[in-house]
Parts: sequence; structure tokens; C-alpha cells
Amino acid sequence: MNPVTSKSTAASGTDRMMLAMLFISIGSLGFIFTDSLLEMEYRWSSMEQYSYGYMVPIVALFLLWQKIGELKSMDWQPTWWSFSLMALALLGWCLGELSALFIIVHYSFLLSVIALTMAVTGWRGARLLWAALLYLIFMIPLPSFILNQLSAELQLISTQIGVAVIRLLDISVFAEGNVIDLGSYQLQVVEACSGLNYLFPLMSFGFLIAVLYEGRLWHRWLIFLATIPITVLMNSLRIGIIGVTVEYWGISAAEGFLHSFEGWFVFMACLALLTLLIWTLNIRNTDGRSALHRINLFYASPAEIKVIPSGKRATNGTLMAAMILCVLALPASMILTTADEIAPERELFSQFPLIKDEWVGQDDVIEERVLDKLLLSDYILADYRRSSDAMPVNLYVAYYGSQRTGAAIHSPRSCIPGGGWEITDLEQLQLSDALGTDGPSVNRAIIQLGDQRQLVYYWFQQRGRTFTNEYMAKWYLFLDGITMARSDGALVRLITPMPPNSDAAEADQRLQEFLREFYPELSRFIPGEN
Repeated sequence: MNPVTSKSTAASGTDRMMLAMLFISIGSLGFIFTDSLLEMEYRWSSMEQYSYGYMVPIVALFLLWQKIGELKSMDWQPTWWSFSLMALALLGWCLGELSALFIIVHYSFLLSVIALTMAVTGWRGARLLWAALLYLIFMIPLPSFILNQLSAELQLISTQIGVAVIRLLDISVFAEGNVIDLGSYQLQVVEACSGLNYLFPLMSFGFLIAVLYEGRLWHRWLIFLATIPITVLMNSLRIGIIGVTVEYWGISAAEGFLHSFEGWFVFMACLALLTLLIWTLNIRNTDGRSALHRINLFYASPAEIKVIPSGKRATNGTLMAAMILCVLALPASMILTTADEIAPERELFSQFPLIKDEWVGQDDVIEERVLDKLLLSDYILADYRRSSDAMPVNLYVAYYGSQRTGAAIHSPRSCIPGGGWEITDLEQLQLSDALGTDGPSVNRAIIQLGDQRQLVYYWFQQRGRTFTNEYMAKWYLFLDGITMARSDGALVRLITPMPPNSDAAEADQRLQEFLREFYPELSRFIPGEN
């Protein structure tokens, strides 16, 4: 028997065994994470700021293919750390499914991909493929409460810079939060104008260019980080241009094709500025290479890869262990993915009392475009007075039957500044003594817009608990999802005016008297622990 042929046959058999185990592992992970991957794809298709997500896996495969020659020639040394990482990824998937939080499942999927890479190639292979693996982060949508807060901050920044651009052209303009007042017209900088539609795609593109750029390390970091200020500045310039065109050509200039064209033009301008930055960084290089030639787009053909000699391959024990772990998780996935989230019984806010004792309420409705952003399940918005000439108390309760797949409570700390109001004072207040019963702890805020002042109470109420801290509410959202299979909850907010020269104590008394009457009613509409 020819010893070379025997060795080659054995190696071929080992490779086939490894491929079989790899395909079984990938198939098992695909089945386990099916729901979360479908939810991720839904976010790509329904949210413009994530529409680039379809390209991320394709680009990651390109980055992997660039390294495939080096990977083939490398001595693979699988590590048993891969088993621990796979176990952690599957634990994260289990906790994410039980808590009804897809963001945990999404990152667990990414961790499982890294674990599988290390089970085959070891630490050296994972380091070689770091760019392809890290790039996959860009396909995972941010948690809704972080996205909402980031959007609110960017709206404010873009509005202020946009107003500065308008003033440079000697146009009289005034900004109140996200509202640009041109006198004849008012423009509201909504979430779609926050710049996130440009920021996320440009950051992913900037990361890709930084990875492909062959130059100094600080150059590469600068290329990636510069995408943030470039996006903010160009989006602000866009808002300023819209304001100028509205001033001279009317409100139609802010709508329709022109508005869409400006958005497309601004993104292309962002790419142009990023290109200019790369060209500027290349000026001082003395090796004669142009900026374009520093972007490494080389990839080997299949024929070139085929002739590259393979490195040594260690035993398949780690991959087999990872595969067994994935296969064993399949029955659990069938049980967990078919388990429904509990929807507790409750009354609709259409039944909330508008008349009680001396209080008379007038309900209101939220605009459809705002409801499309809030994604809430039920709400009440009403002004209550004790007499026709008394100061009103505005009650707003937003109820979410599920916060599992993108719907999440919007914190007033993010929303209040968007209306132009400034939070001048914020503290926590326990109302049990004031209400004479087991009352909630609330955030007590004084907000101001020009000469107008208002007193605000708000808190988060969910599954028998009340919170003033939104992050603590998120923690219990996770915990209760595991222990109770529920993610329902509500935001309760009360606002009353504080006329000039009035005492804040009067406003406090008005809100607390209102709560004495109506706080016990909330339990019918916001389900408790049972």
C-alpha cells in the first residue's frame, strides 16, 4: 500500500467528518435561532435605519473570503474554550427566549458563531477572522429604549445646528426643542430626521473601509470614528437647507420628492466627505500609493485557493462537543419557541372614568403618525379639572401588552426635551404618606419653556411593581419574562401648569389630590403580579 495515498485518504476522511459535524452544528443553530433571525430580518425590512442589514452577512462573507487562503494554510488548533462559549451562547438564547427579549437572543447567536469558529480553528483562526466576526454586530438592531434615547438626542443636536445654518443666511428663526419656527411655518424635526438613517449605514461602511485600509492604525480608527460627526453635521445641514427652501418656496419644499432627494444627496455627501478624509490622510504618505490603492479589495479565486497547501488539523473533539451541545438544545428549542407569552386580563382605557367626585375629564387622541412610532397597545390621554376655571391635570398612561419585539416604553426624560421643554429640577418622591395609602415612588420634574412652567409626575408600572428608574424597569422586564412569561407594562405621567409667581406646592397638592381619587383605578387597567 502506498503510504502517501493512505495518509491522503485518511485526511480526506477527516475533512469529510469535520464538514459533516460543521453542517449539523450550523443546521441546529439555524433551527434554534430561527425566530430571532426572522425578527431581525423584520426589523431590517420595516425600519429604514436598519435596511442596510441585508448587506452585512454578505460583506462579512467577503471579509472571510479574503482570509480564506491564510486560514487554509494555518495549523488549526481548536480550543475547549469554544465549548464554554457555545454553552454560554445557548444559555443566553434560553434566557432571551424565557424573558421575551430578542436582543439577548441576537447577541447569543453572534456568540455561537464565534464559538463554532473557535471549535474548528482555535484562537488563531478567530483572531484572523476578527473583522468578519465583528462586522456582524452591525446587523443586530439596538434595543428600543436605547434607540429611542439616541434618536431624541440626535434630533435635538441636529435641530440646533440646522437653526444655526438658517441664521447664517440672515433668516429669522427660533427653535423650541425639535420645532423650528420660521414665523410663517413651523417645521418639526421628527425621528426620521434624527440622522439615524444615515448614521448606522455610514458607521458600518466606515468600519469596512477602516478594515480594508492599509495604513497607520490611528488612520483606520479616525476613518471609522469620523462617520459619527460627519453624519450629524450633514444631517443638520440638510435640516438647515430644508428650512431655507421653506422660507423662500413654501412648505411644499419640505415634502415629497425634494425631501427624499435631499436625504439621498446628504448620504452621498457623507460618503464624499469620508473619501476626502481618506485622501487627506494619504497626502503625507511617501510610498507613492494612492488613497484608492490603499483600500485592499483583493480576494483569491477558488483555483488559487485550491493550490495552497493545507496546514495541520488537530482532532475534531472540540467540534464534536459543540455539535452535541447544539443537537441536545434542539428539544428545548421546540418547547421554548412554542411557549406563548402570557397576556393578562385587563380593562381597556376606553372604560377609564372621566368623571369622579369633583373631577371631570376630557379625553384626547394621539396623532396616527405618533402612534406608529410609540407602538403601544392601549392608552389614555385626558385633561381633568375640578371646575371650568381650575388648573388642569393632564393624565397620560401608555400601556404595552408586550415589549418583546421592538415595542418599548418611551421615557419622558428623552421625550420632554423634544418638545422644547427644559427639565430644571428632577427628584424622586414617595407618595404613600401624601395619598394616605400604598402609593408609588414617582419622578417629580419641573419643566420650563420660556415663561411657561409645568410640574410633572411620572413612573413606570409593570406587573405589580412601580419604578422611577427606567433601567431598573428593564432589569425586571428581563427577570419577569423568565419567571412569569410576561413583558407587559405601562408609563404613567401627570402634568399640571405652574402659572407665573405660583407656588410649586400648589401644583404638588393638585396632582396628589388627583392621585388620591384615580390612583386606585389604575390597577384595573395595568395588571398586577397575578
